[in-house]
Amino acid sequence: MTMTVCSAADLVSQYVSGRRDFREIDLQGADLQGIQLAGADLSYGDFSGANLAGANLRGCDLSFADFSGANLSGADLRGCLLFGSDFREALLESALLDHADVDAYTQFPKDFDFKAHRLHGIAVDTSVQGPRNPSA
Repeated sequence: MTMTVCSAADLVSQYVSGRRDFREIDLQGADLQGIQLAGADLSYGDFSGANLAGANLRGCDLSFADFSGANLSGADLRGCLLFGSDFREALLESALLDHADVDAYTQFPKDFDFKAHRLHGIAVDTSVQGPRNPSA
């Protein structure tokens, strides 16, 4: 069941009141610039086309979330779970991704610089565009 939040203010209000489970949330195209959601479960969420510039998502579960076309410039994604997440066409300039966990199904923009981030769960092969499963 997809969860719909009426506004960014509603999401922040629920987060401040202690809620952390926002699985399957639909925030497609939402303006969430600078939002503070550290430690939340946002797995399977739809953030496609959303503005998350400067957002604090540190330690969040973002597994299987759709960030295609989203603006994550300057966002803090350190320590996040990014298994199967879609970042194609997303803006990740100055985003912090150190120690984020990814897998072979995590998709990044074509110009993503894997060497600039200390990601967990992949081996960086500079001859291909994307993560490579080290056990393959």
